Amino acid sequence: MARTIELYDTTLRDGTQAENFNLSVTDKIRVTRQLDKLGIDFIEGGWPGSNPLAVEYFERMKDIRLRHAKLTAFGSTRHFQNPPEKDRNLQALLAARTPAITIFGKSWDIHVHDALRIELEDNLQIIEDSLAYLRPQVEHLIYDAEHFFDGFKNNREYCLATLGRAVAGGAGTLVLCDTNGGTLPHEIPPIIERVQQYLQELDADVKLGIHSHNDSETAVANSLLAVSLGVDQVQGTINGYGERCGNGNLTSVIPALVFKMGLECEVGKNIDQLYSTSRLVDELANLPHNRYQPYVGESAFAHKGGIHVSAVERNPLTYEHIEPEKVGNIRRILISDQAGRSNVLHKARKYGLTIDANDPLMDSIISELKELENQGYQYEAAEASFELLMRRALGLQRKFFKLEGFRVMNHKYRMDKTPFTEATIRLSVGGKEVHTASMGDGPVNALDRALRKALTRFYPSLEEMELIDYKVRVLSGEYGTGAKVRVLVESKDSKCHWGTVGVSVNIIEASWQALVDSINYKLMKDEQAKSVQ
Repeated sequence: MARTIELYDTTLRDGTQAENFNLSVTDKIRVTRQLDKLGIDFIEGGWPGSNPLAVEYFERMKDIRLRHAKLTAFGSTRHFQNPPEKDRNLQALLAARTPAITIFGKSWDIHVHDALRIELEDNLQIIEDSLAYLRPQVEHLIYDAEHFFDGFKNNREYCLATLGRAVAGGAGTLVLCDTNGGTLPHEIPPIIERVQQYLQELDADVKLGIHSHNDSETAVANSLLAVSLGVDQVQGTINGYGERCGNGNLTSVIPALVFKMGLECEVGKNIDQLYSTSRLVDELANLPHNRYQPYVGESAFAHKGGIHVSAVERNPLTYEHIEPEKVGNIRRILISDQAGRSNVLHKARKYGLTIDANDPLMDSIISELKELENQGYQYEAAEASFELLMRRALGLQRKFFKLEGFRVMNHKYRMDKTPFTEATIRLSVGGKEVHTASMGDGPVNALDRALRKALTRFYPSLEEMELIDYKVRVLSGEYGTGAKVRVLVESKDSKCHWGTVGVSVNIIEASWQALVDSINYKLMKDEQAKSVQ
């Protein structure tokens, strides 16, 4: 039987320390749900005592049930001056009420002297005290040995002693951290082997984990090498986001574990969602996708050269190390109309739409999709817009209303006051023309209110619909303030939530597209629900 490897995701904590990487609380919850759906074992939600957003996230997560993953709160060992029961950091960890807690402690004697400014023995004491205090109150207790590899190189006996005290405190998993990211692969084996020997001497029944940073471009290699040496848990982030040069990239680690090393993990059952998970994190963080990323990049299975294309069309194994569909990606023949066909068919099945691969409509859908993507549309975080696009192409989308025109007015009448914003909309429903106006907190809010006001009399269920997130991304700075923008809107009702997208050089027009798709999707789902009853 193959070994089972635990996967520990720290995108929501370590990943958010990356430059320009920001997630709202709502974004973090959405990522959490997707990571759970993917099959991640531990999801590190953040440091509960660090800021109000972290506190809000853990409060909201108390009402959300995860299918598989264990939500994890992260913090440090107690302050030297505080007993555990009075340490605010430890109390915040317990207040989060998560099934797992991870705390880190100092392994490197330099950090003990220069950062904590305490004696080496004092550091050993706070490691054991903190873990012993938490142990009876949490199901899974994980200890991150910060700067472990640097500490081992500088003072191996003391570094090992910190692990010994973590074992004495009751840690179930010891994670060896390459916090500065400077360790090279050839240095990993002798250090891990010495740690394993030390734990055998202690007769310690604990798991070992690895937490690699990518400052030497070796985080993935170090993680996989550690697993080959018997390490049971890999910590990392989606797309490798993290402080400085990033963390071990789970979108590269996971398929290597499953397809290359033949190891078991829960994600292996859902690994075809890896591509969509990667793209979702990028979209919610409002960051561009790395098209050249292994496994999940757009170019990972793209073929352009004539000889390569000819060989791949005969046998994909000639120039592909795995089948792209295994991770949810697709093969792209850059000189062929076949690009994207399998993706469209996959989506059609997901939406319950019947379409044959050889149907002439496939060509028109793919052609339209390519044109929209060239304009800047992306659908990974806006699947509702993609489903509407397909239904329109198949002639299955009902037109619930027709826009005749809209106008948005901003009036800055006093410099010490916010602008006065009003939106006016003229549309028709079933031949009846409606003309409404509404004020709002900014042009998009005013437009949203006016649209709802016009339609609610015909479709009362829109009252329960709520816009919960709105993002704008400039697609190119080439034209300065005249650049195209992509607007992502997330909406919800009592049953589900969905994302829609709009693209234009005019931010109001892009917002309108996303808002209209959002309402059309809501009305379509309501109509489908009625037909089932």
